[in-house]
Amino acid sequence: MTVLFWILGILAVPTAIFLLWLLWVFLKELFSPSPDEGDAEAEAAQAAKAAAKLGLLPAERQDTDLAAPLPEPWTAALAAVRGGDWRPAADLLAAVGRDWERRSALAYLLADRAAEEDAWLLAWEAARPDDPDAAVVRARSTVILAWKIRGAKTAKYTTQEQAEGFHRTLVSAREEIARAAALNPDDPTPFVAEIWVALGLGYPNARMDELWTEITSRAPHHYEAHFSALQYWCAKWRGSERLAREFAERAAAGAPLGSLLTALPLIAHFEHDESDDTEADNTPEMRARVEAALADAAAADPSHPRLPELRHLLAYYLHLQGRNEAALEQFRLVDGHVNALPWRYRGDMADYYCRVRNTAVELAEETAAAGG
Repeated sequence: MTVLFWILGILAVPTAIFLLWLLWVFLKELFSPSPDEGDAEAEAAQAAKAAAKLGLLPAERQDTDLAAPLPEPWTAALAAVRGGDWRPAADLLAAVGRDWERRSALAYLLADRAAEEDAWLLAWEAARPDDPDAAVVRARSTVILAWKIRGAKTAKYTTQEQAEGFHRTLVSAREEIARAAALNPDDPTPFVAEIWVALGLGYPNARMDELWTEITSRAPHHYEAHFSALQYWCAKWRGSERLAREFAERAAAGAPLGSLLTALPLIAHFEHDESDDTEADNTPEMRARVEAALADAAAADPSHPRLPELRHLLAYYLHLQGRNEAALEQFRLVDGHVNALPWRYRGDMADYYCRVRNTAVELAEETAAAGG
C-alpha cells in the first residue's frame, strides 16, 4: 500500500501544477483581460482616422509600383512608349547624359516596359541601329524578362520550364550587355544589369569581384549598383550574412555624405534579421546606423531618384526605435508610394505599410499629448 500511495502522490503533483496554472490564467484574464478582436479592430480604425486627419492616404490609394512619384518628363516618356512612340524616351535618355544614377533608373523603367511589350524598342533599334541608349534598354529588358520568366517564388516552386527559360534568357542577356557596354564604354549601367545575371547564374565570388571593379571604376558610389550587389552577397543568394554586412559597412564608410549608401547597413540588417521583437533594431549600432542615414538623407540632392527608398527605411526603423515623431516626418515625405523596402517583400504591401505608419502616427500623438 505504501508504494501505491507514493505512486498516487507523484501523479498528483503535475495535476496540482496544472490546476494552479489554470487558476493563474483565470485570475490574469479577470483582472487584466486580453483585448479581443473587436478592440484591436477599433484601435486600428482609430489609428487610420488619425492618419487620415494628417492627409495620409489609405491602403487602396497607395501606389504599389513605385517608391515615389516620377518626374513629369519621365511619366510622359513612359506614356509615349506605351503608345508605341520611342522618341520621347530616346530624347530623355540622351538629355540625362552621364548622370549615371538617373540613367540607370530611367533605363530600368523603360526596360521594364519593353519586357512586357517591345514593339516600340524594335522600332527604335531599326531607326538607330547603333544607338547606345537603345542598346542599354535592350540589355536591361532582357535581364528583366529572364526574371519575369522565372517568377517571384522560391526555387522549390519554380517549374523546370521556368528554370530553363530563366537560364537561357540570362545567357542571351550577356550578349546584349556586352554590346551595350561596347557602344558606351564609360557607362556603368550595363554592368549594373549584369549583377542580376551574376545572381541568377551563380557567378563565383571572384567573378563578381571582377564585375564590381568594372562598375566602381566608372561610378564608385552608384546607389543602384550597391543595392544590387548587396543582394548578391546576401545569404539567400550567393553570399552570407557576414559577407553582406561587411560589404554594406565598407561601402557606407567609404561613401561621401549625400550618396545614400548609409542605407546599405540597414538593408543588410533587414535581409538577415529573423527575430520576432525589436531588440535587434535598438542596439547602439543600429541607432548609430539610423543617425548616419538621417544625416545622409539631409545632405542628399532632394531630386536623387533613390532618396525615397532611404526615407522608407528610415520611417520603418525610426518607428521600431520608438522615435515616432521622426518616423512620421519620413512617412509624410513618401506617403502614396510603397514599392520599397521594407514593405516590398509583403504580399499585402500597402496594408502593411499603412499599419506601421498608422501605429507611428498614433504613438507620436500620444507622445505629443504627454508633453514630449
